[in-house]
Amino acid sequence: MTPGRLSFFLLLAPLVLWLGLLIVIPHIDMALVSLRARVAPGEYTPSLQNYADFFTQPLYLVTFARTAIMSILATAITLIIGFPISYYIAKIAKGRSQASLFLMCLIPFWVSELVRTFGWIILLRETGVISGLLQWAGLADQPVEMLYNDSAMMLGLVYTSMLFMVVPLTTTLESLDDAVIEAGYDLGGNGFSVLREIVIPHAMPGIVSGCIVVFMLSLGNYLTPTMLGGKDSLWFTQLIYSQFIVRFNWELGAAFGFCLLGASSLIVWGMLRLTGQTLERTMGEGS
Repeated sequence: MTPGRLSFFLLLAPLVLWLGLLIVIPHIDMALVSLRARVAPGEYTPSLQNYADFFTQPLYLVTFARTAIMSILATAITLIIGFPISYYIAKIAKGRSQASLFLMCLIPFWVSELVRTFGWIILLRETGVISGLLQWAGLADQPVEMLYNDSAMMLGLVYTSMLFMVVPLTTTLESLDDAVIEAGYDLGGNGFSVLREIVIPHAMPGIVSGCIVVFMLSLGNYLTPTMLGGKDSLWFTQLIYSQFIVRFNWELGAAFGFCLLGASSLIVWGMLRLTGQTLERTMGEGS
């Protein structure tokens, strides 16, 4: 083996070990666990019953569909809010102002997600800051409870994922030459037509990249739906947690995990086909 090839394999070894030990091997083991049924303590038999339970139990299907729809909605809201922010940072703000705005987007993520979620609880609870302001302003005559509903949960999901939409969008939009935008206006275009014909097509890799990351984070989020949506929020990751930790039914929990993985991969594939993007281009230009 030549020294160059040996160096290549040595550099590649940490990545292979990381992927193998933390991703590939655990997933193979979980797949085997999901394909068995417990017949007695410590005794198992090969079975597809866990997957059959998922597709035949209405509660599991409704919870999964609700999780997917809410995650798609959170992704759309994050994109709608994040695109103007990214455009302003990339094309309008200059110099120190640009750096300061980008830093403001990063600051909330210097603390853990748990602390940030507790911050929303302090703001939205019945005795919280917002409820107190509403009563002080005369807009409410009694404490207002804004926690433990879909709106609070959606707010937390969007807030948690915003940075992962802003970063790829800002990076992609920065590569758009200002002269191209000016040429669009010179040729008789207005703000909407320039946005539709020039800005959005150029930003599409960043849009798709950000949407994929935000969707996957929202779909697999456990902390935010539990703390802001309450115990009755019907989030699919809560079912997985319940099967693993509460009921010790690892077989059904593993099957749920693979159903979630398969469905999320299918939705991402559909998003790429719908937008005409490829995963290589999206990850390359959106990063």
